[in-house]
Amino acid sequence: MPETPTLADLVAPLGVSQFFQDVQGETYRRFEGPAGRFADLLPWPALNAILRQHRLEFPRLRLALDGTPVPMESYTDLVPTRRSGTVPRLQAAPFTEHLRGGATMVLDAIQELSDPIGDLARSLEHDLRESVQVNLYAGWGVTHGFDVHWDDHDAFIIQVAGRKRWRMHGPTRPAPLHRDVEQPERPGEPIDDFVLEDGDVLYVPRGHWHDVTAVGEMSLHLTLGFSPATGIDLVSWLADKLRSSTAFRQDLPRFGREEERAARAATLRAELEAALTGDVVDRFLAERDSSAPAHPRVGLPWAATPGLLPDGDETEVRFLVPRAVLEEGEGRVTLLADGKRFVFAGAASPLLKALLDGTPQAVKRLAELSELDRGTVRAFLGELTTQGLLSIG
Repeated sequence: MPETPTLADLVAPLGVSQFFQDVQGETYRRFEGPAGRFADLLPWPALNAILRQHRLEFPRLRLALDGTPVPMESYTDLVPTRRSGTVPRLQAAPFTEHLRGGATMVLDAIQELSDPIGDLARSLEHDLRESVQVNLYAGWGVTHGFDVHWDDHDAFIIQVAGRKRWRMHGPTRPAPLHRDVEQPERPGEPIDDFVLEDGDVLYVPRGHWHDVTAVGEMSLHLTLGFSPATGIDLVSWLADKLRSSTAFRQDLPRFGREEERAARAATLRAELEAALTGDVVDRFLAERDSSAPAHPRVGLPWAATPGLLPDGDETEVRFLVPRAVLEEGEGRVTLLADGKRFVFAGAASPLLKALLDGTPQAVKRLAELSELDRGTVRAFLGELTTQGLLSIG
């Protein structure tokens, strides 16, 4: 089975630390690679199976042409169900006719429909420390699916097959937000114009205007979007923390004397300054990571079977929380994951460290990493499975 690409693979030959320091959030960067290196992420038969086997409603599955959505009624039927309501059914002939006519197919959150892409999203969430959504774009014509635009998130674009023309216009407002006090100005002429080839990767920070055009041949790319934490996120988190303060919960003295309002402002300012400790960024990011949800992955039949794990120690398990946090000290190890807190004996530390990158691990190897006996290791893994943190197989 092909290995799941990591962040290091996507940004090579640049190192990950150099990417974080010099590129992320600052500028777009193209990373060239050999043709076919991402072909196993989504072979065409796998995409055809997704379209055939899933009920994909608009706007999750949609077509766009020259910046405008194609009416879903022109390629989708709504079929009555036996009980109530309707479900969408793709009409193959008009759907592919739109594609032949130059429409771009968009499928959102494809990481939920494909194991290789789901593993890629999990790997990048672990490396980037942010949740990742993967959208698919496929086209065959010479038109563009969307006009020049900017996105409110960062993105890696992976060219899985074919080619696509990209024109980069750069930013017109530093670090714009979806909800902002003003919108970025329209850009001028492109500052770069290139073709992203099969096997290439492109990183685009939020706020960088761009437009994408098909080149008259088949093209399939994945956009891996993620939103790095901002100061606005920190302030929102801090506001929730301040709910523990009586002064912040109390009504403001709207009808009080001027000196009362000034005194309340001084009290609020003092408590806010006290909360803004030197480690407030670290505290916020650690809690943000520890609250990130587990990826949905059910390990049937064993997850629903008493005993949970198969008898053989060759069974593989997989940790489902890419951004879990470990804290060690005083002979204990604390796991913060999926918004929960678990405290284990320090002997569990090697097992947890081996699990945390999310790659499949054999029960036998995990037992060898620790000083615990086989039965204790299996019971430990079973408890993680019960808590929804581990998947079997």
